[in-house]
Amino acid sequence: MSRIAFHRILPLLLLLSIMTACSIPTGTGPASAGQATKTPASNPVVTSTPRMAVMTACPVDLKANPNCFTPQAFRAAYGATALLQRGFTGKGQTVVDIVSFGSPTLQQDMDIFDNQFGLPPIHIQVISPINEPISDPNNDRAGWAQETELDVEIIHALAPDANIVVLTSPVAETEGTIGLPEFLQLEQYAVNHHLGNIISQSWGASELTLQDQAGQQQVQQWNSFFQQATTQQGMTFFASSGDNGATDYADLQAKHLANVATTSFPPDDPWVTAVGGTSITDNSGVWSETVWNDGGNAGGGGFSRFFPMPSYQQTLPNSVQGEFHNKRGVPDVAGDADPNTGLAVYLAGQWTQAGGTSASAPLWAALMAIANQMAGRPLGFINPAIYKLAASLSYAQDFHDVTTGNNSNPVAHVTGYNATTGWDAVTGFGTPNAAHLLPDLIAALPA
Repeated sequence: MSRIAFHRILPLLLLLSIMTACSIPTGTGPASAGQATKTPASNPVVTSTPRMAVMTACPVDLKANPNCFTPQAFRAAYGATALLQRGFTGKGQTVVDIVSFGSPTLQQDMDIFDNQFGLPPIHIQVISPINEPISDPNNDRAGWAQETELDVEIIHALAPDANIVVLTSPVAETEGTIGLPEFLQLEQYAVNHHLGNIISQSWGASELTLQDQAGQQQVQQWNSFFQQATTQQGMTFFASSGDNGATDYADLQAKHLANVATTSFPPDDPWVTAVGGTSITDNSGVWSETVWNDGGNAGGGGFSRFFPMPSYQQTLPNSVQGEFHNKRGVPDVAGDADPNTGLAVYLAGQWTQAGGTSASAPLWAALMAIANQMAGRPLGFINPAIYKLAASLSYAQDFHDVTTGNNSNPVAHVTGYNATTGWDAVTGFGTPNAAHLLPDLIAALPA
């Protein structure tokens, strides 16, 4: 199922509730009264010209929300501005986005998005290599179209010169194994045809729906593919951690949330970099982040039922490892996922803000394109290096450590995990400060 949540700016009557949701983390578990202050590596360039004023402001439709962000603001928040000013824009790199169906208005909506924010025009290559009948049991092609456009616009906003390839499946990925074989075909196609070294996956299936024999066989096929692609083909995979907090669906129809803690596939796979969700606010150029949790939707996180604790997580302090019970912990890192604090995007002919961890995974994929350009080579499997850096003195500069909030799900009556100093099962090590993180990541990975 795609990981996407939408929020359209409502009339003034609802503005106060929107602003409250943006500034105070919600959820049933304990939360710290303060917020962790984050200072960007650099601020966006602002001039007095009218065109620049438009480029660095949200569209008129969204201006009522003080936490509507432009590409320029997102770059500042995550430390990418200085890198782009030095020419590190993702040039020569390709990000591959895996979706069901794609979007019939992708290119025209992308053109409007680019024009609004002064981004370089891009031609999105869409490939549909699977010759099977269309299968959409949940009648969700419109949702997948929005997912596709959200992914692509976020990638282009942060890595404006990277190429983007959208690989589409005619089968909707929902829960269990439904749609997974086709998605695996797409990812194998991307590797075999050397389309790009970075794959963004804004979808997932609850582990609870993959426990039968067919589910376990499918998971193992994927795991073997991920391992070979990362270690032998230099691929980097990002996956959104989910939008249901510490739980996920219990049924194939995705109608009933489980009342037990669980996580989802593929972010649970140890060869994938799992990306959780935060809520970000700008206080006059000083950025702060908490866990994204609106009381019904929250960044996914927890511990896998399927995969043992990978070696790179065994480097965590003993006090932290006690939570794992020798299982893979999710997520590894995080990014903004709150629709109330999201990037302004143009979807299906209108401006809106979209979120969910659907937004945080492509954010990291874009930064990875910049990192590969800087390195002059594909960095491949980055998880061991992330954990190595987090254990070093550079952690405070490389990451924004999110320490406020939790991912409890009151709808499912599931108590989640608290954000804390260092790694946690809500935001991993936190969000990136790209100006410091990317050079350190390159240095930590052998050529």
